[in-house]
Amino acid sequence: MVEVAVIGGGLVGASLAYALVRQGARVAVIDRLDVGQATAAGAGILPPLDHFSGVPALLPLLRAARRYYPELIAHLAEDGETETGYAVVGALQVATSEAEAEQLGPLRRECEERRAAGFLHIGELSELDGRGARRFFPLLGEAVRAALYASGAARVDGRRLLSALRRAFERRGGRWAQGSAEVVLEGGRAVGVRTDASVWPADVVVVAGGAWSGALARHLGLNVPVRPQRGQLVHLELAEHDTSSWPSVVDFGTHYLLGFGPHRIVAGATREDAAGYGAVSTAGGVAGVLGQAMWLAPALARAQLLETRVGLRPVCSDGMPLLGATAQVPNLFFGTGHAGYGLEVGPYSGALLAELILARTPGIDVTPFAPARFGSV
Repeated sequence: MVEVAVIGGGLVGASLAYALVRQGARVAVIDRLDVGQATAAGAGILPPLDHFSGVPALLPLLRAARRYYPELIAHLAEDGETETGYAVVGALQVATSEAEAEQLGPLRRECEERRAAGFLHIGELSELDGRGARRFFPLLGEAVRAALYASGAARVDGRRLLSALRRAFERRGGRWAQGSAEVVLEGGRAVGVRTDASVWPADVVVVAGGAWSGALARHLGLNVPVRPQRGQLVHLELAEHDTSSWPSVVDFGTHYLLGFGPHRIVAGATREDAAGYGAVSTAGGVAGVLGQAMWLAPALARAQLLETRVGLRPVCSDGMPLLGATAQVPNLFFGTGHAGYGLEVGPYSGALLAELILARTPGIDVTPFAPARFGSV
């Protein structure tokens, strides 16, 4: 029975750990609970298309990841975990100018092409005027002139999903500990991890430390070019509206609106590349998010401000995740670098890593994501 130690308890690490224990491995997760963990702050949109949909190497990963979500939700339900916030609610790509409205036709054709290529989560497509968009999301204002609606888009509550994964993992015998950990190397191999309390022996070690993965690698003399990108978002409440089944709303920039039950609206998000590890809300960031949210949906001005959240997205230098073993230490794996699409791809990335660790053929070609593409890893 293989023993695996996972450093990092975000969505990738937890999904990997859960996939492994379901297949009989012995697994320990050590998590620092860093302030700014991306999973805890992520809004939860699983949209029909993405900002990286034009990167050919990522398309098979995205397609398989979105197919995997219902399978993961079913596995969790088998283990008694049904509260994940996952639901198919649809999505509206909104246009607020004539130029943007002209992009909706080409976007629809791209969606149709992707759907024909197996992106089944897109669903049915409809082009709408502003009034039609407001029938789906009543708070939208006159600034929204047109929209493309995709019925198959989903959303998920990252915190609830992560909690469900941890409970199911522990119920199957997995060990979860809080604290700092470093990889222990002997003779060119990883033999375990060291915490403040003890050494945890392992046959395989996985670094799934999100934005902090690069620092962990540097301690081992490895180059993992992952940096943090700060994202700020806000949670609002409108008690007079049942928002549990509203579709997500995305614009042609980086802003979005997303509903959760019973009355919650999430608005986001900033993309700050120069903030370092400062996981704090700023006046400018929150003002920008709220300003754009109220531009799209003026009625949000009367909403109650529930909380602000800040996450540090792990961004790899070439825009693609790192999934797999290192060339220098063959039983040391990395799972990180998912930038702003961690909630979409993270669970499947964990499942792929599990297949690699168990020496099984993964569901897609993971060669483009191998850490060895950076020569000193």
